Amino acid sequence: MSDKGKEWPSEIRELRDERTGANIWQITCYPGINHHFYFLTCSFHPDETALYFAGFRRGRVHFFRAGFPDGAILQLTDAPDINSFSGAISADGKTLYFTRAGGIIALDLHDLTERTLADFPGGYLGEVDISSDQRWLVTAIREGRENGIVVCATDGDDASIILRRESVIIHPQFHPRDSNRIEFAADPAPRMHLIHRDGSGLECLYRHTNQEYVVHETWLGDSGDLVFVHWPYALKRMELPSKAIHIIAEFNVWHICPSRDGRYVLCDTNHPDVGLQLVEAAGGNRTTICYPQSSNSGSQWKQTRYAEKADFEAAAKAAATAVDTQTKYMDMKTDTVYGPQWTHPHPSFSPSHRYAAYTSDRSGHPQVYVVELPKSFHHV
Repeated sequence: MSDKGKEWPSEIRELRDERTGANIWQITCYPGINHHFYFLTCSFHPDETALYFAGFRRGRVHFFRAGFPDGAILQLTDAPDINSFSGAISADGKTLYFTRAGGIIALDLHDLTERTLADFPGGYLGEVDISSDQRWLVTAIREGRENGIVVCATDGDDASIILRRESVIIHPQFHPRDSNRIEFAADPAPRMHLIHRDGSGLECLYRHTNQEYVVHETWLGDSGDLVFVHWPYALKRMELPSKAIHIIAEFNVWHICPSRDGRYVLCDTNHPDVGLQLVEAAGGNRTTICYPQSSNSGSQWKQTRYAEKADFEAAAKAAATAVDTQTKYMDMKTDTVYGPQWTHPHPSFSPSHRYAAYTSDRSGHPQVYVVELPKSFHHV
């Protein structure tokens, strides 16, 4: 019998950060893995009356919706092979898009019916990003030893692999105002690339080696520029189209989420963990929001370069797994080199920028939290 549509009691607890005084809501308390969507994607319903998350309950992962700031939890899915970090909510709040093995799924949030928009048998898909005009989806694909980028129409009428290559492809993202431009990351270096939605115009944005640890690039809101991390040294901005690079702030910034207008960047930190930081894109001034106190796992975050073959072999030996298992970090399940991802806070803004969602395993299990941002920031 399916548990889709099952209502779980509210698990919300109201907390306060002991060091900053910030108001915090713990959304989940189930003794298992719970996490919000990937930090490049908003986890809130557009009107902020609910928060979406993934939970490993009753033996496998499902998507859920929790009322906010209070309310029951509704189970949205009940099928195997979901990529737990793949979810994205449409701008009108009517549809949850996600990936399941090689399929791109559209879930109607009113009646919980599902449509398969595209299917790539034998493939494994990453997280979904939605174009600004809401007409297109983009995701990464892995098929055997080949990687690529999939573009799919939200009505299901068109889907294709626009790029294929041997090197790993992760985190493709539409330009926030131009549905024809996609930025994506490659591994190994060089990391940052642009491509047009039809597969033309492939361009490497910055040439560097594996010794320059460039990560977590994304669009700097509506500015049209990119912002990225040079781990563990600095938060940097790349102007486009000139590709000029500037330092915003020098500190151990980790995962980043820019505000819609590009004036601020929200981030977590690691080695050392100095809490969630809100950084001004002009000037680099920053404010500590709260302290998630998550375990922040991943052996490579103690290094200043990308993982190489020896690093994956060492992780596989320590975890008693195959090397190939350790390299499958697009599914974010068993990786101990860069993850597990659910031990990372991954802060992301709510639509109004009044709140931020994050994940922490401080209690012994990864749980979903919401923190209220400073009132002076709510107007952004």
